[in-house]
Amino acid sequence: MLIPHPILGSRDAQEFLYLGDVRLLDRPDPIRPDAEYSFCDYVFVRENPAGVHRELWFHEQGDRSWLVVTRNTVTHEILGAELARDVALARKRSGQ
Repeated sequence: MLIPHPILGSRDAQEFLYLGDVRLLDRPDPIRPDAEYSFCDYVFVRENPAGVHRELWFHEQGDRSWLVVTRNTVTHEILGAELARDVALARKRSGQ
């Protein structure tokens, strides 16, 4: 499986470590009143979708960047990849 790294071009998936759902970028605020519940959900609740899904991948054997990879979990087709930093900054700007 090849991952289209936005800076380095196509790279073999074996160069990467899979972390999980992209929602891990949305770490809960620890000072909110519901922080304990939010962190429990953040750490333990995971979806296992069949179809298109956005995931975090770490380029361990390369430039050590974090990517948000859009992948079809049924066919393993990679639909795109972007730097996780760019995704997080865009979410922050849009207030998500």
